[in-house]
Amino acid sequence: MQLTSVDWLIVLVYFLIALVVGLYYARRAGKGIDEFFVSGRQLPWWLVGTSMVATTFSTDTPNLVTDIVRNSGVSGNWVWWAFVVTGMCTVFFYAKLWRRSEALTDIGFYELRYSGKPAAFLRGFRALYLGVFFNVIIMATVTLAAIKISGVLLGLDKYTTVVVCAAITAIYSAMSGLWGVVVTDLLLFALAMIGSISAAYYALARPEVGGLAGLMTHPELADKLNLFPDFSDWDTALVVFIVPLAVQWWSTWYPGAEPGGGGYVAQRILAAKDEKNALLSTLWFNVAHYGLRPWPWILVALCSMVVYPTLDSIRTAFPNLDPSIVGHDLAYPAMLVFVPHGLLGLVVASLAAAYMSTISTHLNWGASYVVDDFYRRFVVKDGSSQHYIRVARISTVVLVILASIVSLWLENALQGFQIMLQVGAGTGLIFLLRWFWWRINAWSEISAMTISFLVAVYLQFIHHNLGFTPMHASMNLVVGVAVTTVVWLCITWMTPPAHQETLQTFYNKIHPFGRGWAKVVNTGERQRDESLPAAFLCWFLGCVTIYTVVFGTGYIIYGNLMPGLVLIAVCIGAASWVLKLLPQIGFSK
Repeated sequence: MQLTSVDWLIVLVYFLIALVVGLYYARRAGKGIDEFFVSGRQLPWWLVGTSMVATTFSTDTPNLVTDIVRNSGVSGNWVWWAFVVTGMCTVFFYAKLWRRSEALTDIGFYELRYSGKPAAFLRGFRALYLGVFFNVIIMATVTLAAIKISGVLLGLDKYTTVVVCAAITAIYSAMSGLWGVVVTDLLLFALAMIGSISAAYYALARPEVGGLAGLMTHPELADKLNLFPDFSDWDTALVVFIVPLAVQWWSTWYPGAEPGGGGYVAQRILAAKDEKNALLSTLWFNVAHYGLRPWPWILVALCSMVVYPTLDSIRTAFPNLDPSIVGHDLAYPAMLVFVPHGLLGLVVASLAAAYMSTISTHLNWGASYVVDDFYRRFVVKDGSSQHYIRVARISTVVLVILASIVSLWLENALQGFQIMLQVGAGTGLIFLLRWFWWRINAWSEISAMTISFLVAVYLQFIHHNLGFTPMHASMNLVVGVAVTTVVWLCITWMTPPAHQETLQTFYNKIHPFGRGWAKVVNTGERQRDESLPAAFLCWFLGCVTIYTVVFGTGYIIYGNLMPGLVLIAVCIGAASWVLKLLPQIGFSK
């Protein structure tokens, strides 16, 4: 597939716009690390939320969804739909708490909540663990998707793709800071949505597919269209539905869906103008991320099963591709070759935008950990703002180089997804409880992080080599969660809590919900008019809102108009109820 001059012109215009935005905000980003990493805490909710949405819409996201649908059907998406519960929890319980902390990064939170050398060690180690190790894996999966897309659409080999993508994004990210990232994300989100909808339209237009009606009645898809798994097949239902909803959402650390918020979601919250904008931004993010975007990807994935029913059919259609990158996730870019020229340039630009949005966010986020939570905290404590910005820009370049190298090792997006879930298995409950239970301490997190990693290494690389039967990834997750949770709870009770002064200072600053602090701090009279029951009800109604819009849209697409309309009506009712309850959870503060 070769792009025409019109296609290339569109792609070039996009890159020029991104470059102009980067140059425009470069001077502002260079004023200080607050401007570089959290935009001076002046961002409105719609800009913050859209930036979160754009970041989670990367080149690997449609590839991952395609991989899931081709292997497990539409219902397989419950492995990430389950994170709706996590996201709504962040909206109504944690977004305001993060904003009240006024930390520069969520890692900086550790020395606000914990005390002594364990807190300092946790801050420094986790800054490198998440900011480098985890972050590099995430960016590598995104770069892997770019390799596959460029191989299909542009005929580029993986080494050329990696060098070009890394160079462009590193320069842009190092120059503009968070200001440039979030402003450009507005354009990126619009382009990405246009690109995904266009891909779905032309996939449905294929003669083999026969439009939406032909797709829904195609015999090859008879067992792939269900929105819920077949519960008579217990093994599949356990893996696809029960484990994600019962265990995964609260127990694992995954970027964009961290229990209690965290990572670049926390970074965006910390950059919001105030608590109200923090709450609204995460609400908009979750609605758009789960409610607006999935179906174009799902439709393309279903069409790909008709056009490319097997991996051999993909290999036949693209004989010059590197065999190591041919997997079911490659079916998404393989469907893009049917988009006509002109519009194809827009689709390519949208994918480039998706790549740049995610990578630039992760570079800025990772650099914030490296600089503020490691370098400034432990190496050079009294450097100038300009010195730290130079280090941030160098860190950005190093991170993108490491991610590029790892991307050449990975084979598919699902592989990276499962590695990240497994490595973080069992740590999520701490992130939920540490705001509300005084007994959580730095050793709780250190032990959980250590054990979850060791269990992941054992299950991934050692278990089967000892002669044991390999377990499914979801069973590995359950084992990891169980072992890690038992260990960190024991360690928590065996080690002393944070210092009394630290606990009191934290409570006075954050004023969290609940009675988990009453035994150890002077709670006084609550200074904030916030209802815990109202927050729980908003959490439930928020989940209902998103799930009903997802499934209501699905039923309408499937041609089941009446149940689809009923679900959309329920969605509107639940959303209206949430809006009425917002003042009861301190929304007006």
